[in-house]
Amino acid sequence: MDKTVELVNSVKDIHAMPSVIVKALNIMKKPTASMKELGDIVMFDQSLTIKILALVNSAYYGFSQQISSINIALSLLGMVKVKNIIVAVAMKPMMSNAGDKELWKHSMRVAAGCEYLAKLTKIMDEDEAFIAGFVHDVGKIVLHMANEKLYTKVEKAIEDGLDVLEAEKKYFDSDHVKTGSLLAKRWQLPILLANIISYHHAPSLSSIPVPCNLVSLIDKVVQTEFNPNSVDKDFIKSLGIDIEDLEDLREAVLQKAEVLISELS
Repeated sequence: MDKTVELVNSVKDIHAMPSVIVKALNIMKKPTASMKELGDIVMFDQSLTIKILALVNSAYYGFSQQISSINIALSLLGMVKVKNIIVAVAMKPMMSNAGDKELWKHSMRVAAGCEYLAKLTKIMDEDEAFIAGFVHDVGKIVLHMANEKLYTKVEKAIEDGLDVLEAEKKYFDSDHVKTGSLLAKRWQLPILLANIISYHHAPSLSSIPVPCNLVSLIDKVVQTEFNPNSVDKDFIKSLGIDIEDLEDLREAVLQKAEVLISELS
């Protein structure tokens, strides 16, 4: 059996997406989908309701008035943003169990950064950019859950300078891109998200390189040890960003992301 298939099959808790995500995605697929249908999912989950109200009243969205009605909050956010929040909240337990909370926090930082830069540059829809950033490392869940102790060796190898994919392959004979790609197929994720998961480490190989380049850039920008020389200079130039401005971009992204993480934690 292929090692990647073996790894994914070994993690029983990940074979299906959380049911609330499935429900939300199924509603979004319907041409006649209504906010009420999506709202019904939210209002049956008290924790989700509280998180959405906290978020809509936070500095992340910056609405001028205080909002106490979940129906008003949902209408202000819109269907796609609500769906993105549902996905982010529903995936948190799975990601936190797998990566000791850091995987979820990193995913939220990349999501917030992609949304921010997409809105700033108009290179893609900001809501699609958010969810693309959020799911990019989903394959790491498999590796963490398959053997958490072994993944600590991967993290040590990365700290010592080994590339993340090389380190994962060394200890697992696979990597998070391969496991994530298999998950994307099994979960029947949209083509955009499947591409992001498969090619965020090699955007030029994707049939839709711009979103992959965006995720790749933000993934590097939010790293604790950020190296400006690691980014694709041609891509940032195409966005009208100078390499000297990357530290300011990093600071803005991390500030936005921490608000989001705080409100959804």
